Amino acid sequence: MTDTDTDIIVRIAAKGDGVSAQGRHFPLTAPGDRIAADGAILRGPHHVDAPCRHFPTCGGCELQHVDDASYADFVAARVTGALAGQGIVPDRSLPPHISPPRSRRRASLRASRQGRKVVIGFAEAGSHALVDLSMCEVLDLRLFALLAPLRTLCTAILPDRRAAHIRMSLTDQGIDLLLEGVSVDGLAADEAMLGFAQDHRLARLTIDEGDGPQTRWEPEPVTVSFDGVPVAFPPFSFLQATPDGEAALVNEVSRAMPHQGAVADLFCGLGTFALAIGGQRPVYAAEAARDLVLSLKSAANRAQRRMVADHRDLFRRPLTPDELNRFAGIVIDPPRAGAKEQVMQLAASTVPVIAYVSCNPASFARDAVHLIGGGYRLESVRPVGQFRWSTHVEMTGIFRR
Repeated sequence: MTDTDTDIIVRIAAKGDGVSAQGRHFPLTAPGDRIAADGAILRGPHHVDAPCRHFPTCGGCELQHVDDASYADFVAARVTGALAGQGIVPDRSLPPHISPPRSRRRASLRASRQGRKVVIGFAEAGSHALVDLSMCEVLDLRLFALLAPLRTLCTAILPDRRAAHIRMSLTDQGIDLLLEGVSVDGLAADEAMLGFAQDHRLARLTIDEGDGPQTRWEPEPVTVSFDGVPVAFPPFSFLQATPDGEAALVNEVSRAMPHQGAVADLFCGLGTFALAIGGQRPVYAAEAARDLVLSLKSAANRAQRRMVADHRDLFRRPLTPDELNRFAGIVIDPPRAGAKEQVMQLAASTVPVIAYVSCNPASFARDAVHLIGGGYRLESVRPVGQFRWSTHVEMTGIFRR
């Protein structure tokens, strides 16, 4: 067989398909694979055996069949490709940070009950059918260890032929568990649930039977800590997916901020960056979610940080250039859609440095066009692959006047 008889996979596209030199897409292929005339995949040097028996059925991972080098190349290309699509070339493209296996500290799974059988897992790719996880190479082992006993608990609190959401986060006190769509009806179900929380030393157990979350077990207030400051953690609030991924993002942001002067953290959440870059300097932190900003405000006050935590919707009421120009540096970490309204104000400001943290390279690139048009240069980008073996990529970009 000659090269003319095959398509050779040269890269991985944004949604995980291999792309041949002829531009054809083939699922579950790796760079260097060859596609025979009959459609058979002839494995190349970068195609590996998946570490999880559920791959590729389980929708939790899309790229377990590629080796580490190819996956790192994919993560980097997701960022540089999105920028190139907008005609942007950063001064420096830094090597990607990739989280290790079994390091995911938060997860949203589904549970389904059919008679006495309870299935817990991720949905199959492109389907509502669940894969019953007997192993998982991405979840922290402490989260995965809870799945088997959860199947037993769900026989008592999950109605037959019903589905529920299981949301887990690792906090300072242990696992914070939120169960949505369950029904705790009667003394036996209530005792089973509380016994489960005690036996597995949960940090907190919250249920939502359809009328809002109710905390049923919380021996001590649940917190997550940033820069050594414990912050009250509302059930299943946003956290960066892995501790090392968070550290990589924080490191890039911290290095970019000037040593002196007030700084601002926009879309601050619980204070991942605001607390890390604050120390004893003045920090302004803005967030639209009231419960998050109240948690951060209380934590900062207890730690005697010089911080103003502002409940503010930055889509409807972005900071103006006059407000922005008071700061020596700005951190912005918007949702997946980006933050065009706030970015347009930043582009008209004189802030010396902007650290933009993004979970969507495409919306980052669109926003970067406005910042560059306003006189900023994109000094560096750092891709971060917290969601290992998935097509989801995060990043930091440092802009300077």
